[in-house]
Amino acid sequence: MREHGNYSFFQNRACEYFPCHQTDHPEDFNCLFCYCPLYALGKRCGGHFRYTDSGVKDCSACLVPHRRENYDYVTGRYRDIMELVRQLDTGGEEGAAQPR
Repeated sequence: MREHGNYSFFQNRACEYFPCHQTDHPEDFNCLFCYCPLYALGKRCGGHFRYTDSGVKDCSACLVPHRRENYDYVTGRYRDIMELVRQLDTGGEEGAAQPR
């Protein structure tokens, strides 16, 4: 595991949801990726998830983005996310929501 500076780990113990996933090691719970960037990769995210009966991806049992040692894994998947976005953008996705 490569050593990183403070940029690779952040914890917000004042958050009313901390920790937002059950863990035996709250001292190592990383809040940096509070909203997981890997969610968009669907079943290719590499995390531990399930789809609910209504088709929603449920990541409540996943700690992949919240483990201190997984910073390199998450940031290493950004190329996959960029490729997914490129495919969506060049595939003619119409009606995408726009910020107001």
